[in-house]
Amino acid sequence: MEPGQSYHIYNHANGTENIFLKEGNYLFFLKQYPKYLGDVVDTYAYCLMPNHFHFLVGVKEEFELRKTFPKFQTLEKLVSKQFSNFFSAYTQSFNKAYQRRGSLFMKNFKRSPILNEHQWQETFLYIHLNPVKHGFTEKPENWKWSSWHAYENQGKTSKLNRIYYLNFFDNWTQVKELTETKKQFINTQNLE
Repeated sequence: MEPGQSYHIYNHANGTENIFLKEGNYLFFLKQYPKYLGDVVDTYAYCLMPNHFHFLVGVKEEFELRKTFPKFQTLEKLVSKQFSNFFSAYTQSFNKAYQRRGSLFMKNFKRSPILNEHQWQETFLYIHLNPVKHGFTEKPENWKWSSWHAYENQGKTSKLNRIYYLNFFDNWTQVKELTETKKQFINTQNLE
């Protein structure tokens, strides 16, 4: 993962298991996330689903990474290592809480580089519409475990970078309009 590059990060539980069984799991995951990743990525969007998750992140610039991690030789490996450490820490905690063993997540997390403005917009909308796509809710604002609420409640503090999206959208009203259009398309696909 390259400094200064945005990525869509996602992963799925092993087999048919869930990675979140109750509210405390979601909360713990979100609490641990900035401990491992706050110094290596800016997070623009996320959605946690019972058996998978999505993040839209931007890897911090090289000078920021070198300032925090001066001895790490290859910054590309640093970012991947921090993600791996985060997933490992969550898995260990989850395994201890539920008396289970082994890997919780698919072996390698997926990362797709965001190569243009359109792809960034689509990924941002896709992440927030994921609960609608999977039939958990009819509206993204009704799903508790996504960054939608941080954008809706700009007055509250957040660890998200909530200004960066304005490089790709005019305002939050435009995001809501585009989301509604895409939601109608998803609902049409689900009826077929």
